[in-house]
Amino acid sequence: MIATQWLDVGVFSVLGLMAVVWLWVLFERLLFLSAVDVHTYHTAGSLQLALTRNITLMSTVAANAPYIGLLGTVLGIMVALYDVGMAGSMDPSKIMVGLALALKATAAGIILAVLGMVSVNLLMRKVDVLTIRWQDAQAT
Repeated sequence: MIATQWLDVGVFSVLGLMAVVWLWVLFERLLFLSAVDVHTYHTAGSLQLALTRNITLMSTVAANAPYIGLLGTVLGIMVALYDVGMAGSMDPSKIMVGLALALKATAAGIILAVLGMVSVNLLMRKVDVLTIRWQDAQAT
């Protein structure tokens, strides 16, 4: 049981750190994109670099969160089966409880991934809109 508790702490600490990074970048990008003046940029490249800074980090967090959750689930299942094996009895309720608790890591990883990808897509739409505004300003 102690191994399961430490496993939960480890997996949820990593997922929590990933969530903090994602939220930090999300709020920073939202503030920047809402205040940016596209007319201050002279080239499309400099505008694109400024608008997309750290969005790759958000995408990386979103893409890898399910894998961290899945790793927690696999390790949780291993610990649950080990505990059942060491107990020497085949109690289905212990197996089911262990498996159910192990799945919460995957659920947390999937939630973080979905929120992360939705926010990346919304930010990239805002980047596209600002880039078009810059192009329109250059054309006039």
